[in-house]
Amino acid sequence: MGQQDRRPGAGFGTRAIRAASAPPRLEQAPNAVPIYQAATFSAGDIGELGDILGDRQRGYAYSRIDNPTAAAMAEAVAHLEGAEAGFALGSGMAAIHAAVASLVGAGDRIVSTHAVYGSTRTLFARVLGRFGVQTEFVDPTDREAVEVELARGARVLYLETISNPTIVVSDLPALVELAHRHDARVVVDNTFASPYLCRPIEHGADLVVESATKWLGGHSDVVCGVVCGSRELIAGVRELQVDVGAIAAPFSAFLVLRGIQTLHVRMDRHSQTALALARFLEGQDGVERVFYPGLGSHPQALVAQRLLRAGGGMLAVDLCERRAAQVFLDALSIPIRTASLGAVHTICVHPPSTTHRQFGDAELAASGIPAGLVRISVGLEDAEDLIADVAAALDEARSAVPAHTS
Repeated sequence: MGQQDRRPGAGFGTRAIRAASAPPRLEQAPNAVPIYQAATFSAGDIGELGDILGDRQRGYAYSRIDNPTAAAMAEAVAHLEGAEAGFALGSGMAAIHAAVASLVGAGDRIVSTHAVYGSTRTLFARVLGRFGVQTEFVDPTDREAVEVELARGARVLYLETISNPTIVVSDLPALVELAHRHDARVVVDNTFASPYLCRPIEHGADLVVESATKWLGGHSDVVCGVVCGSRELIAGVRELQVDVGAIAAPFSAFLVLRGIQTLHVRMDRHSQTALALARFLEGQDGVERVFYPGLGSHPQALVAQRLLRAGGGMLAVDLCERRAAQVFLDALSIPIRTASLGAVHTICVHPPSTTHRQFGDAELAASGIPAGLVRISVGLEDAEDLIADVAAALDEARSAVPAHTS
């Protein structure tokens, strides 16, 4: 055996570690954001590391705090939202928590739309409630009721651009003006709309949250979230998450960036098919009501025309009875029955037993969620196929629940 080289760094193990972790030197810029799948980033010296971790110098040290791929995704969404800055998080709920928790503390009040996503309601009423934050849920279309609660003192007015699951469209400019008059910040969940249909920041919202799992990602293959707003408020979001640890994973951020590139094309198609399906459902036997912003019959049709580029891919239909909704859903062949929304597949759920299962009967009634409500996230299938499948499922529901026929 020959004499081994004892120079520093010449051992096989040392050389293997260094060689396998050295990034390539590129002369040309890549046409996609690289996935920086690294937990740590090296500093030139200990002073530089301290400056980066202390936010005195731009850079990266630890991916639980910042990661280049996640930062690129947040910057892209902020650009689309018309915001100064953004921050990417591990899920939509992480984004909602970070946005709201960065603004409230013990003794503060939140005024929230009553027809809100089930987990959001639980976060406000039970989780934040345990820490001394009170939440009052109100009908966002009742401006007087909103003002009464804001006048009692509120730190945050929380809205959904298009509510989950009742498809109420919030009059953002009017409600933002009301909130700011009472010194409340406005946080808007824009998930159902996406920045292609609506940009709440442009209507005065302070922070906007998106579940990037939905339309931004678009393919049911990623869980991610993002908060956008002013640099000052996003600094507060980032400061909170440093200790909460809810940063978006690099690969998740990469998938969202890929999805964003086709968002405009997909949302146009989602909207076209959803409108066709909503028009078909209106007036069908066994259908009590159709909720879709693109229909003239929608209670906030004029608001939707002012705020939304199109009706979007989300609609809801009231089949009067829980049993009718269950039979309808089980009879569908094309849509998938699962959680989430905003995918290439059409997704149908019964909110009272799934997305809003946390609500009791009284909470469902107070939120305007009927027992027979079906929420439909319209995908990219051919409209004719989807309508035919829905028609057949309606026949099954009418046969199973004869008294349901109008």
